[in-house]
Amino acid sequence: MLVDFDTLPDESRVWIYQANRSFNDEELAQLEEQLSQFIQNWTAHGSNLQSGYKIVYKRFIVIALNQNFNQASGCSIDASVHFIQQLEKQYDVDLMDKMNVSYKQGEFIAYKPLMDFKKMAKDKAVSKNTIVFNNLVTNIAEFKDSWEVPASESWHSRFLN
Repeated sequence: MLVDFDTLPDESRVWIYQANRSFNDEELAQLEEQLSQFIQNWTAHGSNLQSGYKIVYKRFIVIALNQNFNQASGCSIDASVHFIQQLEKQYDVDLMDKMNVSYKQGEFIAYKPLMDFKKMAKDKAVSKNTIVFNNLVTNIAEFKDSWEVPASESWHSRFLN
């Protein structure tokens, strides 16, 4: 059951998929249609799941699930992963690789392999004030408060002096 992302409770579970490039406007329109259709039909053992999504910065797909309504099952989570893998193929993007880092460079979103980010931190090309995206957040409250933060307030801090 598709609902507006912003109406879901703060404890709703989130999954964040970062793309290795921005989606163009045509792709965004298609993505929104596909996400809406997937979530509208997403179930766990035949029961509706109350879910919503956001596409942020033309690059991040955020799916949220109100677990107070119905919990996701292993099969329903597998279905969502399979759906994301289909999007990867369709749009020729990487959405599942957790070994990459996205961060802000001025108004732009940069995307680097973790090893490159570590080197940039060592070379002082990024700092504790660099805004990073902590895709490890687990619920909407954390998404609101701890997703887009200075590197010093995220797991990325371990790479900074």
